[in-house]
Amino acid sequence: MKDNFSEQATRYAQYRPTYPAALVEKLASLAPARQAAWDCGTGNGQLAILLSDYFDWVIATDISQKQLAEAPQRSNITYLIEPAEHTSAPDAAFDLITVAQAIHWFDFEKFYREVNRVLRPEGVLAVIGYGLCRISTKINPIIDNFYTHVVGSYWDPERRYLDEEYKTIPFPYKEIVISGSYLIQYDWSLSTFTNYLRTWSAVRHFQQVNQYDPVVGLEATLVAFWGEGVQKVEFPLLLRVGILKDI
Repeated sequence: MKDNFSEQATRYAQYRPTYPAALVEKLASLAPARQAAWDCGTGNGQLAILLSDYFDWVIATDISQKQLAEAPQRSNITYLIEPAEHTSAPDAAFDLITVAQAIHWFDFEKFYREVNRVLRPEGVLAVIGYGLCRISTKINPIIDNFYTHVVGSYWDPERRYLDEEYKTIPFPYKEIVISGSYLIQYDWSLSTFTNYLRTWSAVRHFQQVNQYDPVVGLEATLVAFWGEGVQKVEFPLLLRVGILKDI
């Protein structure tokens, strides 16, 4: 499991999108019980805090101590520095396991072996993510060019799983389709949006190699299209949900 985000943990906590509460409620309703959930690769706990409204006990793990330091605290959440592929949890401990915007960094085979060990029978695994944001017909091509041509060569190879909408990840579970529309949507100023872009791992890699911030030039281009107010920024939700049966 890679750690691309410790160096920008504070900005990540401030500017990364979170997940629809309605989706978390739906996932909780699919779990065989609501005793315990594991949020794996929790980062700064964006999903863990939502899960804590539905489960008696939430274990949230990550390999980044700096990310966990930014996570919100609640009495029924325990944060642990542990890799996805090996947790200290006992066998059949969890009713629900979630992975939000992180599974592409995991060793799939080892992670699924751990899922099979710690997930209860009929327990649910939910892989969640979001793709490249959409804003407007004028702004989208500018963002696409930045994503593909400016920082494109600086993405880690694992990024392709997000580009492929998580459809190509191994997923050895009885899959269920979640009905309903779940949106990740914000009204953002240009400053907020460009700070979000600075959380991209490719932007960080670009800065390390070239010793300047590529977002500065992009921001100058976007000013004419963004205006003084806010723009609606939407992120396409990616979702794979499965149940632990005979696999």
